[in-house]
Amino acid sequence: MAFRPDRPYNDLPTLPPSEDIETKAVLKACITARAALAELKVSGELIPNQSVLINSIPLLEAQASSEIENIVTTTDRMFRFAGDAANPPEAATKEALR
Repeated sequence: MAFRPDRPYNDLPTLPPSEDIETKAVLKACITARAALAELKVSGELIPNQSVLINSIPLLEAQASSEIENIVTTTDRMFRFAGDAANPPEAATKEALR
């Protein structure tokens, strides 16, 4: 199939949609979503240092993706050696931190 900039791919509808998308169901879902976000915001404000929580996400992802490559380390070791250049970790943790 050749690319044609004047035709939508897979017959996608043109934008903006012709029908009203602000239905009662969508608006009710927005209310629930807004309440959940407000609850998350309040929970986040209870944490004294939110960067600790946010900065842990890449470490946990690095550990999980390293396990796919059969490089196994513990979460405790990842956090212990993440910011400690003075004490070198064992090979598996060092590789996962890279």
